[in-house]
Amino acid sequence: MTNEIPQSATTTAYYIQAAIAFGVSLGASIIGIAYLPLDAWQRGFLAITLLFLTSSTFTLAKVVRDRQEQTSVRARLDGARVEKLIAEHDPFKGVA
Repeated sequence: MTNEIPQSATTTAYYIQAAIAFGVSLGASIIGIAYLPLDAWQRGFLAITLLFLTSSTFTLAKVVRDRQEQTSVRARLDGARVEKLIAEHDPFKGVA
């Protein structure tokens, strides 16, 4: 068994700082792409790359969070309860 350290909830200030940092960096990237001395197709390629990078970052963050939640004690206890209920269930028992 692993010794898990309970994690405190994210504060509102940290959440707001992360959201602002994301918005500023995304906005700066968009402005940078718009003002680069490039052809339209090159600018479009960079824009699509930025879009893909942003969406894959959100996907990665969700996967990491989901994996962490699966390994938490609560998730393992819930899984054990479900397995116990399934093991005790008798589908051939008469319904009253």
